[in-house]
Amino acid sequence: MFTDIETFQETLATSGMPPVLSARHDCREFRATVAARDLGPLKLIELVTPEGECFRDARRVRDADEELWQIDLMTRGRARIEQGRGIADLRPTDLVLIDPARPVRFASTASTHVTILVPRRELRLRPGDAASLAGVRIKGDRGPGALVSSLARNMTRSLTGFRAGEADRSAAAVIELISVALDAQLGNARPGADEALRDRVLGYIEARLSDRDLAPARIAAAHHISVRRLHKLFEDQPLTVAALIRRRRLEQCRADLARSDRTVAAVAARWGFADPAHFSRLFKATYGYNASALTSSDRARAVKAPAARPSEDGGARTTER
Repeated sequence: MFTDIETFQETLATSGMPPVLSARHDCREFRATVAARDLGPLKLIELVTPEGECFRDARRVRDADEELWQIDLMTRGRARIEQGRGIADLRPTDLVLIDPARPVRFASTASTHVTILVPRRELRLRPGDAASLAGVRIKGDRGPGALVSSLARNMTRSLTGFRAGEADRSAAAVIELISVALDAQLGNARPGADEALRDRVLGYIEARLSDRDLAPARIAAAHHISVRRLHKLFEDQPLTVAALIRRRRLEQCRADLARSDRTVAAVAARWGFADPAHFSRLFKATYGYNASALTSSDRARAVKAPAARPSEDGGARTTER
C-alpha cells in the first residue's frame, strides 16, 4: 500500500508501466497498490488507485514505450481516457486500447484496473486501425471483449506454476483473444477500397517522414493515382495530406528534442524541414513554446512548464496541394 504519490509513481516506473504525471489527487487521502506479473512477452499490472487525474505528454514518452500497445481493463469504478480523437468512458469490465507513444489523459473515480502491455511485434495493427481504436471504449460484457475482460480480471493472481514454454504459448492465446476483440470493434466487414488505399498511403507517409521530397504529388505517383484522387481519399479526415505530413514531422521533432542532445536545426533537418527559421515559427505556432525550450540546456525548465495542447495542424484546417 502506497500513501504518497511520488513513491507510487516510482514503483509504477519500475513495474514497466509507461510513465504518467499526477494532475489532480488528494495527497492527504492517497492510497494505492501495484501488482505486476509477467506472462511470456506480456506484462500485466493491476492498479488500485484513489479518485484523481493523471496524464502523459510527449516529453514523458520513452523509447521502450514506442514498442508497446497498452490494453486497460476496468474491474472497479469508472474512468475517462482521452487519446487523440478518442474518448472512452469506461465502466467495470470495459476495455480500451492505448498507444503509449502518444499523449493520453486519465480521470477516474476510486478504481481498480488491469493493464496488459503487449509488444507491438506480437499485436500487429495497421496504422489506420490503431488510429480508429485508440481511446475507444470496448464493451466487456459481450462477445470477444467479454472473454478478454474475464481472463484479465484474474490473470495477475494466477500467473504461477508455468513450465518451460507454457508461458509463451499462453501469452500467444491471450494475444489472439485481444486481436479478435479489436477486430470485432472495428467490424467484421473488410475495409472498403478507399479505406484500404488510405491505410496504405498512411503507412507510406509514416515510413518516409524524414524524406524532404515527401509531398502529395510523389505519394500519388507511388500509388498510381492522381493527386486529385489522393486528396479525395482524405477529404473526410481531420487533416489534409500536407497537414498530416507536417503534423507527424512536428511530433517526431518534439519527441527527438525532448529525448536527445541534438540541436534544433539538426532535428528539423532530420525530419524534412529544410529551413530552420520556418520550422521554429511553425513549432511555436503549433505548441505555444519555442523548440529551443526542449534542448538539453533548457530541459529542466521545459519539464517544469505545463505542456501546451497542440493544434491538429498548427492552425486552421488547410487544403494545401
